[in-house]
Amino acid sequence: MEKNEKEGGRVGYFLDCGLLVFYSFLSLFFLPPGAGFLIAFLSCVSVICCGYAVRKKAVRLILCILFGFLGLAVPETFIFYPCLFYLFFHEKMRGLAAVAVLFFLWKIPGSRENMGLFAMIGVFGFLLAFFMERNTAKSQILEEKLRRTQDDSKERNLLLSQKNKALQEKQDYEIYNATLKERNRIAREIHDNVGHVLSRSILMVGAAKIINKDPGMTAMLKNLEDSLNHAMNSIRNSVHDLHDEAVNLEEVEKSLVREFTFCSVQMVYDMTREVPREVKYCFISITKEAFANIMKHSNATKVQLILREHPGLYQLCIEDNGTDAFYDPEKSGIGIVNMKERVNALGGTIQIFTDKGFRIFITIPKCG
Repeated sequence: MEKNEKEGGRVGYFLDCGLLVFYSFLSLFFLPPGAGFLIAFLSCVSVICCGYAVRKKAVRLILCILFGFLGLAVPETFIFYPCLFYLFFHEKMRGLAAVAVLFFLWKIPGSRENMGLFAMIGVFGFLLAFFMERNTAKSQILEEKLRRTQDDSKERNLLLSQKNKALQEKQDYEIYNATLKERNRIAREIHDNVGHVLSRSILMVGAAKIINKDPGMTAMLKNLEDSLNHAMNSIRNSVHDLHDEAVNLEEVEKSLVREFTFCSVQMVYDMTREVPREVKYCFISITKEAFANIMKHSNATKVQLILREHPGLYQLCIEDNGTDAFYDPEKSGIGIVNMKERVNALGGTIQIFTDKGFRIFITIPKCG
């Protein structure tokens, strides 16, 4: 956008100067061209080009002033004074622009018979240069306002997009939590109602088997008891599955961090909600064990807990800044052994480093 703005300013500048130079050629109707006219024309074009190409304002002003004084040696220079007036005005040097007009009126060249016509063309040229410069300046201001408006609009759209994304994530999280709560409620309902009914039925069948005297009913009661026990086991497994799926890994990890008061913990959680149950319990158990080991064996003052999900794997990193870290792979404690067994059962890898504190780095590949 800034490049387009500069491009638009350059086009306006050269268009205005070109029109003023063309206007100055009207003097050729009553002033025969000569070497002086050619020198004045080339000098004017050079000053116009330098007025845009030269970055230092002082240099540009010096060139304009020298061009103005060129009129003392080459009178045809006054023909292009409207261009000089425009350049001064463009540089916000209104005082020098006024001096250029007065100098023009004082040093009008030519004979008396065309002095009035020459002065009239010159004054009209000054007016034309004034309005052209003002119009170009206003156009640049409008372009700048348009650019800022477009930038503000893009910024607002970006901010709105970010807010919409945050709102969508919040809604998804609320739906996710509501789903977990509903699963827990269903699990409780099954356990409290259906489970109790089945338990009562199993007890009643057991009592009926004890008091039964009819040999023909024994096999039937045995089949009924087996069916009820099978239904009870199926319901128990379903309740456990519902409860396990309802575990919110992020909330559990945050709860462990809040309960860990040994030192400060910085937690970074970057995982989706569709984490397999086995991975959830693996990370929860390892986090508990790592926190326990820190309290028992470390003098750390800071712990960093990172849980991340990548396209092909899950990652857990627990690191402290303790200075007395020691680890012997051949003499691992029960806690480390349990960690390794859990990770290996899921096909993952566990790495332990002690160069800067104690660091546990775990990766578990995604299945399918």
